[in-house]
Amino acid sequence: MKLKTVLLFGAPGCGKGTQGKALGTLPGYYHCSCGEVFRSLRLDSELGQVFVKYSSQGQLVPDEPTVQLWRQFIENSQGANQYQPERDTLLLDGIPRNVRQAELLRDTLDVRAVIHLHCPEPARLIERLQRRALRENRLDDAKVDVIRDRLETYEKDTRPVLEFYGPAVLREVDGTRKPEAVLLDVLGIVMTL
Repeated sequence: MKLKTVLLFGAPGCGKGTQGKALGTLPGYYHCSCGEVFRSLRLDSELGQVFVKYSSQGQLVPDEPTVQLWRQFIENSQGANQYQPERDTLLLDGIPRNVRQAELLRDTLDVRAVIHLHCPEPARLIERLQRRALRENRLDDAKVDVIRDRLETYEKDTRPVLEFYGPAVLREVDGTRKPEAVLLDVLGIVMTL
């Protein structure tokens, strides 16, 4: 069975996690942030070492270990009865991060919508990421050069995922507004699926 899925999509700092957490509190929705899955890894584990190696340089973790870890997390969530795919819509944030990952997940995900939270001002994204770094002690978001590398990686590797899924499922939302205004738009989209 393919998993009924909504992708929360956009550049680092656009608000994917904020929107996913809010929607994930509603019955019938399960939020999975790939970044949080990686940050919860034990640093002394093999996958934990892979994550630290790449994220500390602002680079993405290779595709196969990313998808492997994600699948393991989803299976564990099902086993713990936190996520019930026959009932819940899966809200994905941070995966797939490139076309290769989208291809690896093609037989797993039934993508009903790609909600693109666009934020055309890089300075605003940098400011958001630095605030979050202080608030959440996320070292990967603290340095401006690492942030710029992450934004460049998004443009080069991640943005093409929008074309992979195509215009039929793409929904554009202005992510520069207050989170509650963005949430109203996002709710309007997911409630029609």
